[in-house]
Amino acid sequence: MPQTDIIMIERTIRTKILDIATKYPIVTLTGPRQSGKSTLLKNTFPDYNYVSLEDTDMREFAAIDPRGFIKTFHDKTIIDEAQRVPSLFSYLQTHVDNEGKEGMYMLAGSHNFLLMENINQSLAGRTAVLKLLPFSHIEMDNGGILPSDIDEEIFKGGYPRLHDKSIDPKDYYQYYIQTYVERDVRLLKNIGNLSLFVKFMKLCAGRIGQMLNMASLATECGVSVPTISSWISILEASYICYTLKPDYNNYAKRLVKTPKLYFYDTGLACSLLGIKSASQLFSHFLRGGLFENMVINEFIKKSYHIGETPELYFWRDSNGMEVDLINYDSSVPHAYEIKSGATHSSSYFDNLRKWSALSGVNATNCSVIYAGEKGLDTSDGTLLSWREGIK
Repeated sequence: MPQTDIIMIERTIRTKILDIATKYPIVTLTGPRQSGKSTLLKNTFPDYNYVSLEDTDMREFAAIDPRGFIKTFHDKTIIDEAQRVPSLFSYLQTHVDNEGKEGMYMLAGSHNFLLMENINQSLAGRTAVLKLLPFSHIEMDNGGILPSDIDEEIFKGGYPRLHDKSIDPKDYYQYYIQTYVERDVRLLKNIGNLSLFVKFMKLCAGRIGQMLNMASLATECGVSVPTISSWISILEASYICYTLKPDYNNYAKRLVKTPKLYFYDTGLACSLLGIKSASQLFSHFLRGGLFENMVINEFIKKSYHIGETPELYFWRDSNGMEVDLINYDSSVPHAYEIKSGATHSSSYFDNLRKWSALSGVNATNCSVIYAGEKGLDTSDGTLLSWREGIK
């Protein structure tokens, strides 16, 4: 595949950033490390100063002399990894309040917990917060870098640098995980045994699409359940993993209350699982879970990249009947079954029919997304191909 410059890949969220920058003095962009935040902001606001607080000198300048920092960068400035200097936020608050202008600062950061903690303390009401995730399916498709088949897309994931520099996923994710654990995890929490934390991450990858059983993870890691809970929070705060909550609409059936675990990027998950090529996925025991993960990720990206919070759930009753994904669009639920098979089967619709009958939601709001190439309007319902279903 020819090398592509990531600045030519139009990010969906750019439209929202431009709009919101006319309404707030500060726009905050958060998301995983290397998801393209800095590149996007620099290319969207080319006339802005760019300052990274990862730079030791700049970080010391902002921390030791915040007034001098604000005087130097008094307007139209991108501040990257802003959470590295928490004390700066109160000075930004005073400055933007005095100026009374919109679009003064763009803040970027990859630690959502640290960033939001500082925003809630000092910048509440003065900033809009947006989330940028790795490339979506439609962004890669529009940019001409979409992998040729579904297994390749799952294996590569969506991190921009991997596609921009044609880096082998085996190399990219190995170093990404190493950097993440050695730098970001230490910044968020003092964990003595980092190799044990890597083992924990690998165990999480082996549970993609499954109920989050913290007791089981605690046993396998040899730590307490509260420790596992804390570690899950670290993965969530740094955009490695997320949990999908169950839909609590009862429909006269007892429901499970445990969330399911997914990764924000399937390429990263593949690396943690030891998958070294796309061809391995065809017979891998977790292929179904990884395909489901990729599809759900696209729904999440679609919402976040237009500045909305996704309303996504799964539904499962105490008898084990499950619907993989329920997406609330304007409070109206649309149910999806996600199947990694490439051949249509009427059985794909079994749980959707049962859910529709229980919920009273019209069957037209029920679809199956499968790994086949063609969408079909079958007698059982709408069958969406992976190329259609995740746009």
